[in-house]
Amino acid sequence: MSGPAPSIRGDLQIIAGMIAPGSRVLDVGCGDGELLQHLWKSKGVDGRGIEISQAGVNACVRNGLSVIQGDADTDLKDYPSDAFDYVILSQTLQATWNPREVLDHMARTGKRLIVSFPNFGYWRVRVGLALGGRMPVTGNLPHQWYDTPNIHFCTIRDFVVLARAMNLRVERGLALGGNGRPMNLDPTGALANLCAEQALFMLSRG
Repeated sequence: MSGPAPSIRGDLQIIAGMIAPGSRVLDVGCGDGELLQHLWKSKGVDGRGIEISQAGVNACVRNGLSVIQGDADTDLKDYPSDAFDYVILSQTLQATWNPREVLDHMARTGKRLIVSFPNFGYWRVRVGLALGGRMPVTGNLPHQWYDTPNIHFCTIRDFVVLARAMNLRVERGLALGGNGRPMNLDPTGALANLCAEQALFMLSRG
């Protein structure tokens, strides 16, 4: 199998590297299907997707992907338990109404969860809020406060605490820079919480 295509987003390249060939995969909030298409072509996965935007669903269907229109907050409960080897939620957790419930359904539905998200504890975010007195706008948080799709901002530390409370075991974690490249930091440590712009975790039920 070929390695991850360099044209896909940085965190998606890393996620693709975590997926075993031939796996059953559900991509929640799959957008235009960029990751699913790559996994299908390079690793022969049995891929499914759920996407809230009709434009995203249309793009996926045009590329021959099995994607339905749906909402992570309301539709994950309809999937059977242990239906997938991996359930992926990439840069979407902060846009859900009930992040804990979404993670709970992901853990029920899949053997492993892969979650990436922007880190609101990043030092530039902290400094911008402290000195500027306004909600920060960065490369990974590009929207103004009044038009952002993000509902629940969290830090890496927040996510790790929640995962432990839910008895989810961290199998692998990565602190990522703004370009999606891994940083040489303990992903659960204080430095990652301060210096990483985003994070990616693979988890399983404890």
